[in-house]
Amino acid sequence: MSVVEKTRPAGKPEAAPAREPRITDEHGRRVRGWELALRYLLLLGVLALTIGPFLWQLSTSLKGPTEDIFSSPPKFLPAEPTLHNYERVAETIPVWDYALNSLKVAAANVVTNCVGAALAGYALARLRYRGRRVATLVFILAMLVPVEGIIIAQFTTMRELGLNNTLIGVVLPGCVSALNVLLMRNAFLNLPYEIEEAAYVDGANVWQRFLRIALPSVKGTLAVVAIFAFMGAWDDFLWPLIVLSDPSKFTLTIGLNYLHGTFANDERLVAAGTIIAVAPLIALFACLQRFFFRGVGEGAVKG
Repeated sequence: MSVVEKTRPAGKPEAAPAREPRITDEHGRRVRGWELALRYLLLLGVLALTIGPFLWQLSTSLKGPTEDIFSSPPKFLPAEPTLHNYERVAETIPVWDYALNSLKVAAANVVTNCVGAALAGYALARLRYRGRRVATLVFILAMLVPVEGIIIAQFTTMRELGLNNTLIGVVLPGCVSALNVLLMRNAFLNLPYEIEEAAYVDGANVWQRFLRIALPSVKGTLAVVAIFAFMGAWDDFLWPLIVLSDPSKFTLTIGLNYLHGTFANDERLVAAGTIIAVAPLIALFACLQRFFFRGVGEGAVKG
């Protein structure tokens, strides 16, 4: 008998050798090492394509006039970071006035889309009336119509209403988006109907069920609608360019286009203006991201 066998306590089984931890995917299947490495490489590639241009613009906007931005190999980090380019943007064009106009348009677009899409989505999901399926089909077909195909009709309508060269004329065509209505509809469809049925038995009317039960349950989808509405209004260029003619009412996208056309050779100035335009979108998403990812699942478009 060996020394190990003599010192082992009687009746105590031998411990099994430790197994290497298994890496599995969301379906419980084992993931091999090379597959995991390939996935991370693909994620890094997508991250570089998505975040890389923004980081390069940020780096360019912080470089001074004496620093070469076209050096080979390119230098990502500025040698002496400066905010002088942002000051030059404000001195060249009334960028803060343009940003305020864009903020007014985007805020109005968020309010109208959240209110209108919530009301229309609840009506399509919960109310029973003749023609409900036809109305849903109309919203789906509206998503297939390109904006360029109806922009002339929109301009003619705004001119007949006397809303040309006004911020109301910029807001009105996009005040309720068909995509946002369908997102809210599917979010309401995913709610258990038994909750509203219990409120109906207790005597709650349609408005009470909508405001007190259904709407608080889809805050995530409302955040998604708010982000989409804000981004669509803030980034829109073609429609404000057609409607607006008074420089004092220009939105930020139009103002930055004039900046680029005047100072096409000064990439630092253009990069600084781009960062000014993108910063509010990043701030909005940072504030609503926890609602956004929850709302994507709530309002997923189903057949």
